[in-house]
Amino acid sequence: MSEPDFNLLIALDVLLADGSVAGAARRLGLSASAMSRTLTRLRETTGDPLLVRAGRRMVLTPHADALRQRTQNAVHEAREVLRPSTMEPDFSTLQRTFTIRANDGFVEAFGASLIAAVTAAAPHVCLRFAPKLEKTATYLRDGSADLEIGVLGEMGPEVRVQALFRDRFVGAVRKGHPLEMKRGVSAKRYTAFNHVVASRHGRSNGPVDDALAALGLKRKVVAVVPSFPAALAVARASDLIALVPESMVVGEAAAANIHAFELPVKTERITVSQMWHPRLEVDAVHRWLRKVVLSVCRGRTTDEEF
Repeated sequence: MSEPDFNLLIALDVLLADGSVAGAARRLGLSASAMSRTLTRLRETTGDPLLVRAGRRMVLTPHADALRQRTQNAVHEAREVLRPSTMEPDFSTLQRTFTIRANDGFVEAFGASLIAAVTAAAPHVCLRFAPKLEKTATYLRDGSADLEIGVLGEMGPEVRVQALFRDRFVGAVRKGHPLEMKRGVSAKRYTAFNHVVASRHGRSNGPVDDALAALGLKRKVVAVVPSFPAALAVARASDLIALVPESMVVGEAAAANIHAFELPVKTERITVSQMWHPRLEVDAVHRWLRKVVLSVCRGRTTDEEF
């Protein structure tokens, strides 16, 4: 089998991005007729029309639309491979803003430590934490986010993923709460108090409720708040029990005025990961940021698996 002409890959990338033969010809410095001949070769190679006429304009076929992101990634990777090796960046003078999509719980638990670690090495770097209202790869794909941190969802096959730490849920009450004096909290004692839960979507039930139901018990949820920090704030000022990730109550500052305890039922651990787009895979500065995030997060976990 003959090898494909890899020069066609660049032409395909420009064609799919521009959606126009004339526009692609201008960007590549070719004549319109030469670009048309290239399109003919691409159609023969891929076995698809790629661009078809719709009225007065050209539109991508479904196959071409599906190829667009993969083609862009392939061209980017090829250019990085052929780019001359460069020295490590000078972090003391580096000026860059990184956008990190993460929920409020991560920012509260790790934000201060991460900012300190980053600015210690790169004092002119700014970390911009953006709210994570849904699990989507859109922000990584369009470049509006550099990193996404959280539990892996439907992010797409091209997104790079690295596990940071494993977390688990614990109960949390204010200092002086009747449950603080108990060494172990039984399921019956746990359900004797009212509860506050965190849910972006307003849900009040979860795995804890399923486990309690298996024991013939049910907790009474009297408040649903949008984030774990909000649930902790309510628990600090009331007799309600909050259900929060253990990472949020590790350390003296995080656990101020809060008593955390083991849940009386078993729940699955959750893996928190950092995710990024492949176009940033070999970027030296982005690679450094990922290492800092990993170091900060792993420094807070005692899980031997990590």
